[in-house]
Amino acid sequence: MNYAEIKYFDIANGEGVRTSLFVSGCRRGCPGCFNSGAWSFLAGKPFTQEVEDKIIESLDHPFCEGLTILGGEPMEPENQEGLVGFVERVRERFPREVRPDGSPEKTIWCFTGDTLDELMPDGKHHTAVTERLLGCIDILVDGPFVQDLYDISLRFRGSSNQRLIDLNATRAAAAERGCSLAEAVKLWQDEQVYATHSM
Repeated sequence: MNYAEIKYFDIANGEGVRTSLFVSGCRRGCPGCFNSGAWSFLAGKPFTQEVEDKIIESLDHPFCEGLTILGGEPMEPENQEGLVGFVERVRERFPREVRPDGSPEKTIWCFTGDTLDELMPDGKHHTAVTERLLGCIDILVDGPFVQDLYDISLRFRGSSNQRLIDLNATRAAAAERGCSLAEAVKLWQDEQVYATHSM
């Protein structure tokens, strides 16, 4: 797997200060995509053990809220295979411990053009490692970018069809109801000042 870019101290792709990994490769080709330079699977540089180690080191600071993975397309089958071991390393190094206020110590966000339904066992981008990957992710921003639904007022997404799914709450709801994740979606709740654009 190649990566197109790594942004340290990123505040645009998830809550707080984060390290954002942009993987290379996307077959979707959404018109108006902000990162079409990462569509080629050959773009950028190889995602090596040394690169993994540097990212994990960058997360090990109190001010860093976590890791964000985007692209390109993280859920392309080749990229799932390239990411799963790394994401499991991150989750092992930074377990889902909570702070006194109940918030997670470190979170993993993932942006994908796939919907959650398409990542389920009968979906087009489900692979042998999809459950392992989803199991490490806290917030999944799903759905393709749609130029006609572009809305500059939206936080952490480009078009109104995209959802910010709280996978931890979704997993709990699915377990309680005995259904799939796609049938138990719980959306991430933003702070009121951002959600309402009012103070």
